[in-house]
Amino acid sequence: MKFNTKKILRWGLISVATIVVLAVVGFFGFRNMVLQKVIAKVQHKMEADYNSTFTVKEAKFSGLNGISVKGITLVPKGADTLLNIQELNTSVSLGKIIFGNVQLGTLTMKNGYVQIVKKDSLGWNFRAFLKSPKKDEDSSDTERDYADRAYNIINKALNLIPTDMVLQNLALRVDDMGRKVNLNLSTLKLADEQLESSITVVEDSLTQHWKVKGLADPRGHKCDLKFFNTDTTRIMVPYISQRYNLKSGFKAIQLKVDGIEMDGGELHVDGFAAIENFMVNHPRVAQKDVVIDNARFDYHILFGGDFIALDSTSTVQLNKLKVHPFAKYSVEEDTIYQLKVNIPKTAAQDFIVSLPRGLFTNFEGMEAEGSFSYRLDFLYNKNKPSALVFDSSLQKDGLKITKYGEADLGKLNGTFTYRAMEDGRAQRAVLVGPENPNYTSFDQIPEAMRAAVLTSEDPSFFNHRGFITEAFRQSIIKNIKTKKFARGASTISMQLVKNVFLTREKTLSRKLEEILLVYILENNRIASKQRMLEVYFNVIEWGPDVYGIGEASHYYFEKAPMSLTLDECIYLASIIPSPKKFNWKFDTAGDLKPYAVKHNKYIRDLMLRRGLITPEDTLGQNGQVAITGPGRSRIKIDYENLFAADSIDMDEFFFDLGKKVY
Repeated sequence: MKFNTKKILRWGLISVATIVVLAVVGFFGFRNMVLQKVIAKVQHKMEADYNSTFTVKEAKFSGLNGISVKGITLVPKGADTLLNIQELNTSVSLGKIIFGNVQLGTLTMKNGYVQIVKKDSLGWNFRAFLKSPKKDEDSSDTERDYADRAYNIINKALNLIPTDMVLQNLALRVDDMGRKVNLNLSTLKLADEQLESSITVVEDSLTQHWKVKGLADPRGHKCDLKFFNTDTTRIMVPYISQRYNLKSGFKAIQLKVDGIEMDGGELHVDGFAAIENFMVNHPRVAQKDVVIDNARFDYHILFGGDFIALDSTSTVQLNKLKVHPFAKYSVEEDTIYQLKVNIPKTAAQDFIVSLPRGLFTNFEGMEAEGSFSYRLDFLYNKNKPSALVFDSSLQKDGLKITKYGEADLGKLNGTFTYRAMEDGRAQRAVLVGPENPNYTSFDQIPEAMRAAVLTSEDPSFFNHRGFITEAFRQSIIKNIKTKKFARGASTISMQLVKNVFLTREKTLSRKLEEILLVYILENNRIASKQRMLEVYFNVIEWGPDVYGIGEASHYYFEKAPMSLTLDECIYLASIIPSPKKFNWKFDTAGDLKPYAVKHNKYIRDLMLRRGLITPEDTLGQNGQVAITGPGRSRIKIDYENLFAADSIDMDEFFFDLGKKVY
């Protein structure tokens, strides 16, 4: 029997063609039915998982791969409508769907809104969608591949962005307990990889007109978009001002993505972000607007199988200052967090003029010559917290301050008037100099007093240059372990600068200024260590309206500093952290409480071990002190129980008490 190859091939092709035709006819015949089933499935999921009603008035296929949907709404039970879209038309790639991917080709959407509402009794109307999705019991998260996961997420997200898109009359409405913001998208058009949109933002009496314009190529994984106002004014970020008392704005933002590529099992994301005339105002940041004229972040982000990293080729530029950061999160063996910061050789004046305006008011007008470079290495192993690495180094080349700003550090070397700031109000003037009868020169401060304060506050004061790297390291370890700021690392130099040149406001600005001023003071040898300590002893607060060791000695013990006993010196050192609460250390009999005595004994023993005092100095010292000066009136003594004691002679008691108080 002979086989006719041509005939078999012809019939085979006819059969395949017939099957394809029947499949296409079947698809077109039943695709609307499939679409309705998909909608029903979504409706069931919204009802079962999110207690919300999802409705579609009309949905059908049009043409070969187009879908037309009208009347889309999403309403959480017992809450305001979350989503309402009157008309939506899109096209999908059938080939992509066959392989399990959804890729939108075109999209038009008209007349709709997303509405976010918070009511006191009900909370946000989207709260049901915040709960984590249920995981299958058999699912396992033991295998990580950050690169693969990130690439899949990015791809799916970009596939949902159509290559051609027209959006008209859409809005985002926010109503947070009466705080209302409306963002109205009048038009958005994406065609030939070019995007342009117009947004009107209304908040109270402020109306803004925003524009977004530039390259958008979701399939090529590229974009170069600029966000700006239609006029020359700064864009003000809505809502956060009302909600968090945070005012923020900018003239323009540019975001560029050069590429998103997988290479050798690693995902590379490259590009840059830039912002012009950025402003922020918040009581915890500074007392005035903080402004950055120009900032740019050139990033190279890597995702590996077991790490995520910001490569050291990345650059952060703040005005004229350039910084090269490196950051890495790794789970290869242990969970490790790593950070490196490198500031290459930079002119000192470029650094000063690059500081954000309003954040460093004490540096405005400062001038310097020379240059410097800086490096920071930080590494934290979650399983070995005590092995934390913190290494900071600065190299100088002819660095010198030629003109001070508002904070004239040179005044430390002469007589000046000091006014403490409390709750934004200047306190009484204290003259820091020999003209003040309460002023105590360095040689009139007892060695025991100096030793007690240094032991309690800053043991290596005479050896460091303002900062103690190991103290910072231990502070970080302690704060990480306790998950709160349980330990600081403030030196006497930092306390001196804070008291003499800065306010007591708890702001980021004040802390950053403190760090920079301390560095300048210590590393330019503006004042000697001995002079710094002398000023410190004469300006710090030692009680309510008590400033300096001279006033403190009389306030508590009615004597000059040189007459203080060892126990009295240690006691005065112990109240420096909280001088206004000194009375909490005493019981109703006027004696130091056991915990205070124990603390003072610990400091005394520490001074002994370090050779700061001798055993002979401790003779007759038991950790107790008797407050005899005006400070005694603030101690809450239980006089009733004292009077009830039969052994007390009342006349003798009042006589002795009168001598002590007056």
